[in-house]
This record gives sequence, C-alpha cells and structure tokens, in this order.
Amino acid sequence: MAITPEFVVGFAREAMELTLVICLPMMGVGLVVGVLISIFQAATQIQDATLSLVPKLVAMFIALILAFPWIMDKMITYTTNLLLNLPTYIR
Repeated sequence: MAITPEFVVGFAREAMELTLVICLPMMGVGLVVGVLISIFQAATQIQDATLSLVPKLVAMFIALILAFPWIMDKMITYTTNLLLNLPTYIR
C-alpha cells in the first residue's frame, strides 16, 4: 500500500475526530456549567469573573476524572490499531 495524499488526509481526519470525541465530555460540562452560571449572574446581577471561571474549571476537572477510563480506552484502542497496522502503512 503506497502512502497517498488521500491516506494521509484520512489518517489526520481520524486523529482529529478522536481528539474531538475525547474532548466532548469536558467541553459539554463546561458549556452547561457556563450557561447555568451566566443565568445565575444575570438573575442576581453579580458580574464577577471568578464566579464563572472557578466553577467551570472544577466541573471540567470532575468530568475529566469521571471520563478518564473511557478516554484511556479510546486512546489505547486507537494506538493499538495504529501500531498493529504500522507494517501495512510503511510498505
């Protein structure tokens, strides 16, 4: 199998898709917490930057801890497939 531009683009696409899927739990939690805090700030008229930043960071960290086994499974599967198919790629 020759390395063609289509192969390289497909390989890069697969890596980017995996990156987006892995980021999804943390980004989703950050979005939900951000919207809830924005609603709270609009209702109470408290406009403090740390009020929105700290809860989002804590929530995203908790989401990372909870999703870490799933993330590692995805990364190990991708890496295993990459290394097992490496002889095919370099022909």
